[in-house]
Amino acid sequence: MGLGRRLTLATLGVVSLAVYLAAAVVGYQLLQSLWAARPSPVVLGAALVGSALVVGLVSYWSGTGRLKRSLDAVELPRSRAPEAYRRFDRLTERMRAGRPTLLVARLPVPNAFAVGGHGAAVVVDHRLLGLLSGDEFEALLAHELAHFEGRDALVQTLAYSLTRTVVDVVALLVFPVVVLAGGLARAVALLRGDPAAWSRSWLAHTQRAALGLVALLGVSVTLLVLAYSRRREWAADDRAVEVTGRPLALARALRKIERASTPDRGPLTPLYVHGDDDGPLSRLLSTHPPMDERVERLLARADRRPERLQ
Repeated sequence: MGLGRRLTLATLGVVSLAVYLAAAVVGYQLLQSLWAARPSPVVLGAALVGSALVVGLVSYWSGTGRLKRSLDAVELPRSRAPEAYRRFDRLTERMRAGRPTLLVARLPVPNAFAVGGHGAAVVVDHRLLGLLSGDEFEALLAHELAHFEGRDALVQTLAYSLTRTVVDVVALLVFPVVVLAGGLARAVALLRGDPAAWSRSWLAHTQRAALGLVALLGVSVTLLVLAYSRRREWAADDRAVEVTGRPLALARALRKIERASTPDRGPLTPLYVHGDDDGPLSRLLSTHPPMDERVERLLARADRRPERLQ
């Protein structure tokens, strides 16, 4: 390496080191002043929890509002489906789910789901009205109304907001370490005349460890929320069976929806990827339990063999 290049790198290293050290001093003084004026832990905790709940509520209401606008769903006329409404009204009288509206939409696949917030509604794909029998449709409606009883979507949104706040606080605390460690590592590498060597230093390892901690917390939060969602699906299945007393009806409804949602390519079907892989990673990242497990669980409650479902 030429003398000129080494001097240039050394100069850059000195300047970088001075800048990062100055930033460290200023940051330390700022943290010292904030610590001196810190509120009590109770006040600080209440402020963090309160802000997280407000953010969660805003996210929930705005998210459900956008979803409703995007569905292009319309209220199902009572004159078109009197039997469906008879069952729906009976369920709402028996369950603590309020009086949601029954909407029909043209969804990408046959499905049904509950939409909370202002103007709560159960949205069903129009094909389900002809695909499912009366008992099956009632069992599916009971499952969706069970989500209203537990306020599942709201609780899940608030829980996610609270846990994300914890992650953000940790990230804020770790951020000075990340910046300072990375900056000092680069400055020292420049002083040594080997800019690429910074990534091999203990400072760089410290930076990566801090970033890894934040990433691990973020992934853990996501997995917890997904696990909660799967647990609530089990609970909604149980509540639907409790209300209707017909586990096989719900099992048949789930199977019919699954089959109607699977593309039929004829003899070439095995060559296509349907996105329904039930591998360990897919299960871990899914909001719903595997369909086979849900159906088998319902069959066990009915004390029937799987062949009876076909």
